[in-house]
Amino acid sequence: MARFNVIMTSPRLAAPAVAILEQVGCTIHYMDPYPSAQAVADLCAAVQADAVLSRQGPVLAAAMDAAPGMRIVARHGVGVDDVDILAAIARGILVTRAPGSNTTAVAEHTMALILALAKDLRPLATALAGGAWRGAATKVRDIAGMRLGLLGYGAIGRTVARMAGAFDMTVSAYSPSVPAAEFGTVRRVDSVLELAATSDVLSVHCPYAPATHHVVNAAVLAAMPQGSYVINTARGGLVDEDALAAALDSGHIAGAGLDVFENEPPRPDHPLRNHPRVLPTPHVSGVTDGSLVNMGVMAAECIAAALTGGVVPPERIVRG
Repeated sequence: MARFNVIMTSPRLAAPAVAILEQVGCTIHYMDPYPSAQAVADLCAAVQADAVLSRQGPVLAAAMDAAPGMRIVARHGVGVDDVDILAAIARGILVTRAPGSNTTAVAEHTMALILALAKDLRPLATALAGGAWRGAATKVRDIAGMRLGLLGYGAIGRTVARMAGAFDMTVSAYSPSVPAAEFGTVRRVDSVLELAATSDVLSVHCPYAPATHHVVNAAVLAAMPQGSYVINTARGGLVDEDALAAALDSGHIAGAGLDVFENEPPRPDHPLRNHPRVLPTPHVSGVTDGSLVNMGVMAAECIAAALTGGVVPPERIVRG
């Protein structure tokens, strides 16, 4: 009989992470991709979960109440917006995350979106596949000298800044929680609007919270230069999607690279899913072989420690 029951809110977990959990007597109960909050709660009740390894489904108070013996919710990643943190704290349930586990992968994806938009790769490839060739006015944009604005300057933002420097982009950042001394050669600005006004590319890398909901709104988009780009590889709720669609339709924003949406997966008729100026990807920026192992192992280590009386690394604990 299993010693512990662990719910995995997705269909798979990296083999090294599975080994860590099985070594301490855990049975892993997998779920279909993107389960509803109710489905998570139902499974928690059915197996009386001791832990949830949260990747693709929300873990809310109902799930916690459904399994009174639950001790930990471990995020398979860095963001914790899928977990009701206050409900967990009120119930004495530990919440952890995996800081740094996918930093390089997300930064690489960010740069790929910037390059693809500036070089017009998607529409040019589509036109060529349809039998067309370049016209007399066809051109793409220079990356060197382009102004990149980073909204958030944590680990991912700093890695993007380093990579962008190799392309001779000029980098600015806004992150009020980061001391001025840590910006180094990156220009520090004092507001989101100032960042927007001086950015040919605005790339979003801040955490999602009530205070940052729709931080990129109509006013921010209007402040950006004509023909600029928006990149979001962080969380969909950071960008007002209706405002972005309007700015794209007007031509003020030349393009957007979106790896995340406010509701995932977005509905088939979502205006940004098939927009001609949008390069969308399915929340895959952190899904590389290396990142999947890193995220899974870090989450599994936290679960194993929490369930067996071990020490959970303090830097992984979410404190509200």
